[in-house]
Amino acid sequence: MGRRPAKAPAKPADKTSLHLRIDFGGERSIGPGKVRLLELINETGSISAAGRALAMSYRHAWLLVDEMNQMFREPVVTAQTGGGGGGGTSVTETGNDIVRLYREMERRAYGASSPEIRSLARLLTPPDAKLH
Repeated sequence: MGRRPAKAPAKPADKTSLHLRIDFGGERSIGPGKVRLLELINETGSISAAGRALAMSYRHAWLLVDEMNQMFREPVVTAQTGGGGGGGTSVTETGNDIVRLYREMERRAYGASSPEIRSLARLLTPPDAKLH
């Protein structure tokens, strides 16, 4: 008997999900990546740590934050000046509103689309089936 290839470890989010991208025109958009970046900045207090958690460079994370700060009327992330423990960053009230509103839209869209999502899932090849 041959050995089967090792299965990738199951991710906690190994379930069907729906993600939104909202395009406001003029190259302005918000989607799951930027929202997750804001959530991780909230958790870590650091753009650098949030970027690492998403496997992106500090520069890329900073550019996304800068883009969001320019896109909205109020900043979404602000720098905190040092002290004994150094500085850091924090998500503003506007940034937290963006996360809350986005996640609520995502939840509602998933709920409204559940019958179609279930129908699509029934059309999928089983995970362990061989492809044609």
